[in-house]
Amino acid sequence: MTISEVSEKYGLPVDTLRYYEKAGLIPPVNRKESGIRDYTEADCGWVEFIKCMRSAGLSIETLTEYIRLYGQGNRTLQKRKNLLVAERDRLAQRIAEMQKTLDRLDHKIAVYDDKIVACEKKLLK
Repeated sequence: MTISEVSEKYGLPVDTLRYYEKAGLIPPVNRKESGIRDYTEADCGWVEFIKCMRSAGLSIETLTEYIRLYGQGNRTLQKRKNLLVAERDRLAQRIAEMQKTLDRLDHKIAVYDDKIVACEKKLLK
């Protein structure tokens, strides 16, 4: 799969895909004789993983560390798990904070809905 096809499939700019490779977030992508990147299903799996983790707020540094540990094999299983658990805990905290904000917004909107209904009732009298 070409970089353009991967870009379209995952909704990521070509420059982002190049950056991910350069930064070591995905393994080096094989190239055809012409020099064009040729993404495999495994490469696409990494792209999908990194996109998901970035959308959840994981930093480039955290992901780089995870990939570095992954490259060291099974002896780093516990370290990788610990890293992911810590990130999950941070994400859960952010979700809880966002839920509080959502609840507050819902309350404020309901207050305005009540005021609008009251105003409409006055207009109809």
